[in-house]
Amino acid sequence: MSISARLKELGLVLPEPPKAVAAYIPALITGHLCFTAGQLPLKNGELVAQGRVGTEVTPDDAYQAARQSALNAISVAAQAAGGVDRLKRVVKVVGFVQSDDAFHGQPGVINGASELFESVFGDAGRHARSAVGTNALPLNAAVEVEVVFEVGE
Repeated sequence: MSISARLKELGLVLPEPPKAVAAYIPALITGHLCFTAGQLPLKNGELVAQGRVGTEVTPDDAYQAARQSALNAISVAAQAAGGVDRLKRVVKVVGFVQSDDAFHGQPGVINGASELFESVFGDAGRHARSAVGTNALPLNAAVEVEVVFEVGE
């Protein structure tokens, strides 16, 4: 099943690729790999979660924000690759969670992105991953996700 068909089956619609918020491009292809810039949880131009997870943002809300960031990553990668069906697999995910000092559930938050990728790409959505806690993220976003995709012909 194609990625576009799988998205439709799951009832997911890719958002318009978010614009860069600084001096970079949202995705870059080199060889057979597409590297995305860090994707914030933007939906219709607004952050879906802002602040530190563990105090200002619940882990469940941060999980949903990671899902939105993953959708944005697919969107920018698809734009760079010339279509979503050219994305063949998810290779690596790095997730950043703006965390309260006492919050240590970063892996569970970034599961929002990882589980979305597995739903969309099936076995090709299983990937290597890092989930990192940090004290601040751009625009006060609760999460940020960057992804490396394999691109086919």
